[in-house]
Amino acid sequence: MTAYVGGTTGFGPPSWTTAGRPSSPVLGQLGWNTSLAQLEAWNGVNWQTLASTAYTIDYLLVAGGGGGGAPAGGGCGGGGAGGLLTAAAVSVSPGTAYVITIGAGGGGGASGGPGSSGVNTSGFSVTAIAGGGGAGYSSGLNGIAGGSGGGASGQQSSAYTGGAGTSGQGFAGGNNFSSANYGGGGGGGAGAVGGFGTTSTSGAGGIGVQSSYSGAAVYYAGGGGGGYTNSGATAGAGGNGGGGAGGASSTNGTAGGVNLGGGGGGGGYANTSGGAGGSGVAIIRYAGAVARATGGTITITGGYVIHTFTTSGTFTA
Repeated sequence: MTAYVGGTTGFGPPSWTTAGRPSSPVLGQLGWNTSLAQLEAWNGVNWQTLASTAYTIDYLLVAGGGGGGAPAGGGCGGGGAGGLLTAAAVSVSPGTAYVITIGAGGGGGASGGPGSSGVNTSGFSVTAIAGGGGAGYSSGLNGIAGGSGGGASGQQSSAYTGGAGTSGQGFAGGNNFSSANYGGGGGGGAGAVGGFGTTSTSGAGGIGVQSSYSGAAVYYAGGGGGGYTNSGATAGAGGNGGGGAGGASSTNGTAGGVNLGGGGGGGGYANTSGGAGGSGVAIIRYAGAVARATGGTITITGGYVIHTFTTSGTFTA
């Protein structure tokens, strides 16, 4: 801890790092925190930043993906990916606590039923909408709407549609193929509509969106693939970004990627289950080489401080 006299500019306060703060401060004790580049004082309970200066962050929010549907005599839909939101240069105020809520993935369908939708992810007064569940073979025959929509059922020869996506967050699920081969639709992704069922294949999950906010180029929010049908149509692939693949014959759908918001794959023909949707994530970054905020898992790389939330918590700027 140091103090200095600035010549004709006056007296400078003591300085310390966040880790090196006085261990037994007295009420009103004042100092310059070099870690935060802020003047702070002890208010008797905690250190309070003075004359705070707002700074900007970038964020990525991904909701939980929807679960894939279950078959019971034909194909079923893949789960829709969780909604994805990004923003750059968002102003935050030092010392302000921002609640971050991370959404779980939805459960996979069973006994011919649809998958469950995921759970929303929120923070900074915005909400990423949960992915919609994939349609089942015998109930919930249209995909469920969500951040990205779930894929349609391949049930018999009737036409069913994928669930709608949310504008700016994700795309619709794919429709079925309304003919004898029962190809179900793939779940929508943050980057594309889920694939439609055809005479030979259930739809693939829609691709996700790539982001480098974590410090590496990663795809998030891919849709789940539709499940195999009893007429021989192959299962749909999962969308890049954590989308689970549709199950082959007598095989459960693959779960969506954890903390990627991927949709779960539809179950394969026979008494199988859809894959669960993947949980969401929040990634917050700001320029610098020293953390000035708290919350989440903190990494520093490429000129940014990165706070990653895989479970709910608080980002204190």
